[in-house]
Amino acid sequence: MNHDRDTLLALFDREMREHARPDGPGVRVERSGGVVRQVGTARDWNGVVWSAPDLDAARADAAIAAQVAHCTALGHDEFEWKLYAHDRPADLSERLLAAGFEAEQPETLMVARVADLSTTVELPEGIRLRTVSDPDDVELMARAHEQAFGSDWSRLRHQVLARLSEDPDGFVGVLAMAGDEPVSSARMELYPGTGFAGLWGGGTVRSWRGRGIYRALVAFRARIAAEHGYDYLQVDASDQSSPILQRLGFQALSSTTPYVYRPSH
Repeated sequence: MNHDRDTLLALFDREMREHARPDGPGVRVERSGGVVRQVGTARDWNGVVWSAPDLDAARADAAIAAQVAHCTALGHDEFEWKLYAHDRPADLSERLLAAGFEAEQPETLMVARVADLSTTVELPEGIRLRTVSDPDDVELMARAHEQAFGSDWSRLRHQVLARLSEDPDGFVGVLAMAGDEPVSSARMELYPGTGFAGLWGGGTVRSWRGRGIYRALVAFRARIAAEHGYDYLQVDASDQSSPILQRLGFQALSSTTPYVYRPSH
């Protein structure tokens, strides 16, 4: 890893993980036993976002057991340990698996300087972008997401509605519309007190893929991030989006894998 990437990853770890802020109304961040975790209701994201770099083999199993006990006491369906490839100890993933966590699809942590990104929005004929402003728009986001990804959006619906009503300044929702039909949706989380904003979503329905909508959604959000004074955009990128993001100026800093614990399993 070159010096620039090393410095940027250290900044991300410090601002976005070690000193994480709650990602929505009604949730809280707790520091316990060498980890930082977020806790909310069953419909919020609950999990570990950071573990201390000096977490060694002798202490790791105890830290994992404490999080399992915490999760079980909450009574939620699932709890996630968001593991990054550079986290220590090196065998933390194996220890999580041994404790009953299940690994999900890894993603690539990608970051770009906002100043280096194009903010020119180029759209295919017949598509317009608009920001999300009310619960009806959230339903359009849900429809686009479920058609694009084939996955249920009920938990995200709850989170987005809460952000829209209680913390609208920290959230940007975007819809790509073909007439009255949503064909893509995306979100941006603004993290006050940090230099980072996060890009999420960006799924496009099959019939509109390959026409530049994803790229336009990135440029649209980059412009908003610049207007709000953010220095960096961060994405947990899938295999499908990471090549596009790299062409747009993002660089890979690490990979991240969700390890999910489901007490009822």
